[in-house]
Amino acid sequence: MTQNFTLIFLLFFALTLTVRLWLKLRHIGFVAGHRQAVPAEFTASVTLETHQKAADYTVDRSRAALVGIVVEAGLLLALTLGGGLAALHEFWSPRLDGLSYGLAMIFSLMAVSGLVDLPLSLYSQFVVEARHGFNRMTLGLFFADLLKQTLLGALIGAPVILAVLWLMGAMGEFWWLYVWLFWSAFNLLLMFVYPTWIAPLFNKFSPLGEGEMKARVEALLARCGFRSSGLFVMDGSKRSSHGNAYFTGFGNNKRIVFFDTLLTRLDPPEVEAVLAHELGHFRKKHVLKRLVMMFAGSLAFLWLLGQLIDAPWFYAGLGVDAHNTALALILFFLVMPVFTFPLTPLMSWLSRQHEFEADAYAAEHAAADDLIHALVKLYRDNASTLTPDPLHSLFYDSHPPAAQRIAHLQLQGAGS
Repeated sequence: MTQNFTLIFLLFFALTLTVRLWLKLRHIGFVAGHRQAVPAEFTASVTLETHQKAADYTVDRSRAALVGIVVEAGLLLALTLGGGLAALHEFWSPRLDGLSYGLAMIFSLMAVSGLVDLPLSLYSQFVVEARHGFNRMTLGLFFADLLKQTLLGALIGAPVILAVLWLMGAMGEFWWLYVWLFWSAFNLLLMFVYPTWIAPLFNKFSPLGEGEMKARVEALLARCGFRSSGLFVMDGSKRSSHGNAYFTGFGNNKRIVFFDTLLTRLDPPEVEAVLAHELGHFRKKHVLKRLVMMFAGSLAFLWLLGQLIDAPWFYAGLGVDAHNTALALILFFLVMPVFTFPLTPLMSWLSRQHEFEADAYAAEHAAADDLIHALVKLYRDNASTLTPDPLHSLFYDSHPPAAQRIAHLQLQGAGS
């Protein structure tokens, strides 16, 4: 059984790696091949220079992603069949036991992964983003963020990991159900406290000032019957020139947040239309549906881990002779993405359907033309390609391609 599982893992690993690299190479080739001409539907709103900038940015990001895919795959093999986890076990097991051993193993793995990822993150931020004029982050801010994230991860992560490991060891056959209940409650709590306790550690949030923008936003919220705990502007410009807007929080602690870069680029009617789209996600219960899917998926995965935790072939098949709850947890979440990769296009398709529904809602409560104008500006200013590879887009993109999305909005506008 051990050999069979190793072969199955290697087969899925090879297929996943091959498809990921193939899709990324297709995307690079397709975007580069359509660099010389603006799509017909955008010739009036996007210049050739802007289109080429987006193509070059997309190609650079995709090339960096290729390296990331290879590094990620190499690290997975090194940790499993390459003996990395076994070496960590050999180091910690004589020194620690019980929960302290499990915590040391998981934090060691996180440290190794973070160190491997650090050069890729630096390259992405200070080479790719800087080359295309998007980076506004200094090295000092980058490492300050990294330090805050590390400390926050340790302060929050350590108690959570200890609780999970304790439940796995103490709750008997149905430990996975207790872990799931704890994990679900923790995630809901985190969603509730994130806007007021965690996000301000990294960014400054100021109340949206008086004026036409605020008046339009408040009128839209009243029309849609939506309550929030405040309208805020985030200083996103200190890290990047990309613009965005989002909802954060849960229950009565929902906040509406605008990047300062967004407000400088869009007119008030366009901001209203973008916000109407975000409200559509709530009114169509997309947030609730995603939560239900996330919790259902985590329950299924924890149940599956419960079936594997006492199987020696599961550990040995992945290069580890010892077996305990910490190793089971680590191995499972290391290799699960390899086996769940075929679900990626399904999840992307569901997300795109939600985007279409939110766009339709926005067209009902704001002007569809304003949302179209806002989207074109965002595509242009964020250097988002207008010509993604169709197969890559089908597989990965959480948002519909620009041409499809705007065509749907034009139909909505014509029908209103």
